[in-house]
Amino acid sequence: MRDITPPKNNGQFGKFPEGLKIISHCPVCHFNYNPAEVRILEELDNAQLIHIKCKNCQSAIVAMISINSIGISSVGLVTDLDENEIQNFREMSEISGDDVISVYQTLQNSKEGMLA
Repeated sequence: MRDITPPKNNGQFGKFPEGLKIISHCPVCHFNYNPAEVRILEELDNAQLIHIKCKNCQSAIVAMISINSIGISSVGLVTDLDENEIQNFREMSEISGDDVISVYQTLQNSKEGMLA
């Protein structure tokens, strides 16, 4: 993980880098984010997985931002996870179809045991 350091923009410190302008404020309370608080969790080619926590309402967003010749796109979600928790989830193994069936069967067996 590392910080995004905003580029110097002819005295306009605090401006978001081009790819981050689309998420410059909290979607919950609309408080403006400080660009220095954006954390890059992973970088791949022209895409970045980022985490930003709002100082005002304490909600956070995790977003994937991609910049290509067509333009900038992002997909994000509001979360209460901090950046360490996100890293922990990223390092976990995938959930398979068998895992889902196993949980379903366990819940069904528990439900049947409660009805007996």
